[in-house]
Amino acid sequence: MGKMETRKALISVWDKTGVLELARGLAAHGYEIVSSSGTAKFLEEGGVEVTEVVDLTGLPAILGGRVKTLHPAIMGGILARRGNADDERDREEFKIPLIDVVVCTLYPFEETAESGADLDHLIEKIDIGGVSLIRAAAKNYYHVAVVTEIADYHKVLEELESKQEFTLEFKQQLALKAFKNTASYDAVIYKGLCRELGTEEELDFSKIIPLRREQELRYGENPHQKAALYLPPLERKPFEQLSGKELSYNNLLDLDTLLRGCSIFQESCACTIVKHTTPCGTALGKNPLEAFRKALACDPVSAFGGIIGLTRKLDMETARAITETFFEIVAAPDFEEGVVDYFREKKPNLRVLKLIPGYAPKLQLTGNRCGFLIQEDRLPALPKEKDGQWHGQPRPELWDDILFAWKTAAITKSNAIVLVKDGAAVGIGGGFTNRVDAAEYALRQAGEKAVGAVMASDAFFPFADSVELAAKAGVIAVIEPGGSIRDEEVFKKAEELGLSLFTGGSRTFRH
Repeated sequence: MGKMETRKALISVWDKTGVLELARGLAAHGYEIVSSSGTAKFLEEGGVEVTEVVDLTGLPAILGGRVKTLHPAIMGGILARRGNADDERDREEFKIPLIDVVVCTLYPFEETAESGADLDHLIEKIDIGGVSLIRAAAKNYYHVAVVTEIADYHKVLEELESKQEFTLEFKQQLALKAFKNTASYDAVIYKGLCRELGTEEELDFSKIIPLRREQELRYGENPHQKAALYLPPLERKPFEQLSGKELSYNNLLDLDTLLRGCSIFQESCACTIVKHTTPCGTALGKNPLEAFRKALACDPVSAFGGIIGLTRKLDMETARAITETFFEIVAAPDFEEGVVDYFREKKPNLRVLKLIPGYAPKLQLTGNRCGFLIQEDRLPALPKEKDGQWHGQPRPELWDDILFAWKTAAITKSNAIVLVKDGAAVGIGGGFTNRVDAAEYALRQAGEKAVGAVMASDAFFPFADSVELAAKAGVIAVIEPGGSIRDEEVFKKAEELGLSLFTGGSRTFRH
């Protein structure tokens, strides 16, 4: 076992992409290639001389391939500290050769879970030996180079070509990637088994944050900020981009609100227009064109440069109407034949998205300078007339508009005040630091349309001032959740002014 030992590279990969070129390169630099089963056969067929793992361990793969590399001759060769007298004595006594490089990619658990495989098949795709090899090599990075990403294969060969060996800094970088990848792998297993076993994921992410990098973005909110899109494992984006420029960070922020709108209005033919993460128009219609025009009429100034979501197939007539104004995104569950081609030709930068149902995250993760905030990501339960209480004259004939106003308030930035008339928002005040300013803005936006309109508030009225403003403008009904210490004062004022005020439903803050 002396100092003249041939350097060894253990290669055990599920994904064979690029591994033949890597093995040839390592062999050319004097490394003996050690491998087993499928990887060994693949390399040998590619003309690479391979030493089988069994030649080092003296034992074949057992338990249907569950145990191949889990042996002291392999793990000892990886974990042995060069120059450590005790380690050298053990190696000498048990004839353990050194392993200097470990190349390993893991069983495809995530792909197997996505395929709908049964539980038994899924469990067999939980890699044990590979993870052990990687962790052992990463732990002993001072002496061993561990390669876990195919994208690094060319870097490995470049390092050898230029320096004839691996620098400590390079091995450290590889080790960090290795620990990152095993942590991610375990997170995917946790997520997949939770889903397969019907177990709710815990809100406690102190041990695990399962996210995968889906897309690199040009920059963040501003050009000086780097950004990327991440998704939980086993999940896919809730849309397919059919044309237009690449989505930006700010586009994706706005899309969050738009997708909420499309979800909360999905039972009806509806249109939602979003600008800077809050709606500036929502409406119902007999068809997409009517819904779009009514939504646009709420605030056409703010809608310029915004994004549009529709809950029904987008037809050519609506498409032509949309292109009369500058929008960043148009999203719909489907598109009439020729519509996407029309957008490509007429507005080549317009991002056209096909909405894909199914993905609804259970948890919302937000990072800021305080840390990471995690909460359940659930739309609130819809208010029901039978579960609430009218103050003043009941107005059940206005319930459809009242419910639509409440839904719009639920996707609007707080403090939120929404005015609705005839199935369309006519005034939206969102993102204000007090409720009376939100009311004043929404009422000013509505103008004469406030007469006969209904109003929704995303939280209770702390004072009666917003109710007074609404009545003065001609609003005839209001919905709010209640819960203020001044509720009775607010209710009394509404009744005095002839307003019908309904208390019910949940608070719907969106900070």
